[in-house]
Amino acid sequence: MNICLFGSARDTVPQIYIAQTELLGQAMARRGHRMVFGGGASGMMGAAARGMHAFGGQIVTVAPDFFQKPGVLIPYAAEEIITATMAERKSVMTARSDAFIAAPGGVGTLDELFEAITLRSLDLHPGPLALFNVAGFYDGLLVFLDKAAREDFFLPGLLDAVGVFDEPEALLDWLEAAAQKT
Repeated sequence: MNICLFGSARDTVPQIYIAQTELLGQAMARRGHRMVFGGGASGMMGAAARGMHAFGGQIVTVAPDFFQKPGVLIPYAAEEIITATMAERKSVMTARSDAFIAAPGGVGTLDELFEAITLRSLDLHPGPLALFNVAGFYDGLLVFLDKAAREDFFLPGLLDAVGVFDEPEALLDWLEAAAQKT
């Protein structure tokens, strides 16, 4: 399965997030999944890529041309796609993916996450989406989304298609099963 991973590119975050995301990359590679991601060599993106690479996983990077600077992108992708803009990057990542994982991240990750949820709600992409909720990272967001759902700001059941996990193997078990249903 082609799994799109969203996540921070910052290395200054608590190391628990980086360590767990590297384990997620390892688990994805061991299960034979291909990772599609923004190509970053640092933060959650770099950690997942290192985990994939350590176990021989296939990696597709999708990055805008202005990220082509020394040390910004991983050097070992099986396929590298260069785009003109960040919007084009998201579009290509979505088109190349069967499912999505949002690792801990900031505003860029949230942008990608909410676009994936929106596409799902509009039936424009059927792929399942999972939050990698390391150390409760997404707990506050889940409270917000629950409130928005209870107050009818989006269609009932939309969040049923979003899995929330703090352990790589359980996340991948759910994602694989959910993908089989689409």
